[in-house]
Amino acid sequence: MWLQKEMSLKVKKRGFHLITDEILQQLPEIEQLKVGLLHLFIKHTSASITLNENADPTVRQDLERHFNVLAPENAPYYEHIFEGADDMPAHIKSTLIGSNQSIPVTNGLLNMGIWQGIYLCEHRDYATARTLVVTLNGE
Repeated sequence: MWLQKEMSLKVKKRGFHLITDEILQQLPEIEQLKVGLLHLFIKHTSASITLNENADPTVRQDLERHFNVLAPENAPYYEHIFEGADDMPAHIKSTLIGSNQSIPVTNGLLNMGIWQGIYLCEHRDYATARTLVVTLNGE
């Protein structure tokens, strides 16, 4: 089985957001797979997607604070400043974190560690809805 569709995520404020359940609600087809692979690709240059801690929300808060140190707003060497102070840092953060994830599927479930979840990393202050390309394959 191969399935590919685009999925719109709810608008999120700047930060790191657990979206595993939001994805699974829009992907009932995953239950048909005994063995397979879910590939997620975010179609944006100022947001990213990753896997990390799914239980303690302070991890998400700490990640946001740390990435703001790594890619600060208003750095004097930025040339790409037309879209606001958060834009160039958003591009840097999305490059560092990445635009895609592949997750194994076993018996209709994501085969992740017990403490792992899928994050939308929203790097803009005033974001719009984000779009994922979801590719599911397996048998």
